[in-house]
Parts: sequence; structure tokens; C-alpha cells
Amino acid sequence: MIEQYFEKIERTISYFKNIRAYNLTKKIYNDRQGFISGVIIFDDNTRLEFVEVKNTEIKPKIKYRYHYMDKDNNLIFRCDNAQHHQAIKTFPHHKHLKENVIESHEYTLHEILLEIKQCRIND
Repeated sequence: MIEQYFEKIERTISYFKNIRAYNLTKKIYNDRQGFISGVIIFDDNTRLEFVEVKNTEIKPKIKYRYHYMDKDNNLIFRCDNAQHHQAIKTFPHHKHLKENVIESHEYTLHEILLEIKQCRIND
């Protein structure tokens, strides 16, 4: 089951034509639990680094981080569920922007890639 989840991640990445290259690292703990991390380079040299720790028997991810940076490695945004920013209504889910931290939800990689695509269209 975790292998199918990882395959879905790779299919999602292959769907986006603005991706120049990517590298994934996968660790399978058992048939339903695993870890995947990756670096995605876009055609404008921006990059997304991400981590997901997933148990396919439960909907929420155990841990996630999607860190999107410009070509000089400056933060554009980061979504994660780290156990800080407890005052935010959507705790532990939050989104770091250049100047502040805002409420968020648990993103999927597909949603993050769509947001990146939309950001780039609006630039």
C-alpha cells in the first residue's frame, strides 16, 4: 500500500511539464508506512524540497514539509505540520511566507505543485 502511495507521488510529479528535474528518496518501514523526500527543480530554477511521513491506514500525514524557494534559495513559502505556532487556529498546519506565518491546511503534493504553477503564472 505504501508503494502505491509513492507511485502516486511520482505520477503527480510527471504530470507537471514545468518540472526540469527531480530526485526522490523513499524508505519503506512496512507495507503501509514509509517516508519519502524529494527535490524538484522547475524550469525557472526555483525548487521545492519536500518530506512526507505517511501511514496509508490513516488520512493525515504523520509529518510533512513542502519548502519552495527561489533560484537563490530564498523562501517563497513553506507548508508544514511542525509542532510550533500553537496560536494559529489550524495548528499544527501552517504556512510560512516571507514575512509571516498564516493558517493553512494539510496540503497534498498535487496542491502544492498547482499553487507553484499559479504563482509562476502571476509573476
